[in-house]
Amino acid sequence: MRLTLHRGEVLFRQGDPGTYLYRIVSGVFKVTRLHENGNILLFNLLFPGEIVPHHSLLSAKDCHGTATALTTSEVERIPADDWYAELAMQPEKAIEVGRVLQDKLRFMQQRIDHLTIGSPAERLKLLKESLSSYTEQRPLTDILTQEEIGQFIGVRRETINRLLRSDLE
Repeated sequence: MRLTLHRGEVLFRQGDPGTYLYRIVSGVFKVTRLHENGNILLFNLLFPGEIVPHHSLLSAKDCHGTATALTTSEVERIPADDWYAELAMQPEKAIEVGRVLQDKLRFMQQRIDHLTIGSPAERLKLLKESLSSYTEQRPLTDILTQEEIGQFIGVRRETINRLLRSDLE
């Protein structure tokens, strides 16, 4: 079943049972996690071609975070029981799972590389570049809050505010 979600709509929520997996056809999602102390942390971005939640590709587990559409997005909803049955019946499907996980691992490696680059300005530039092809060239602050941008590139919101102001000058 295909679903269309618009900016701000939730694909799955933290704690939801692993009833479904989702193949992202188009669009971008942010994944946030609410901690016991009330802090919300942006910890992942999801892009077309991914099947999520990643931690449930081989066995069901409650959702670790909340996935929210950042752009109008289309997803295919896959019943988890059907996915796992196909996986058991078609061992070659494990290659698909491996590719999804490999691509996400490469994305996370790139993110770590970006976090270790010298200046916050360079990290911000790399984030803008990596999202631009998925977000129809919309300004980054139309997609993520300053707080989320800071969380994602490892700096405080105040630093993001200063960097964005200097971009305008």
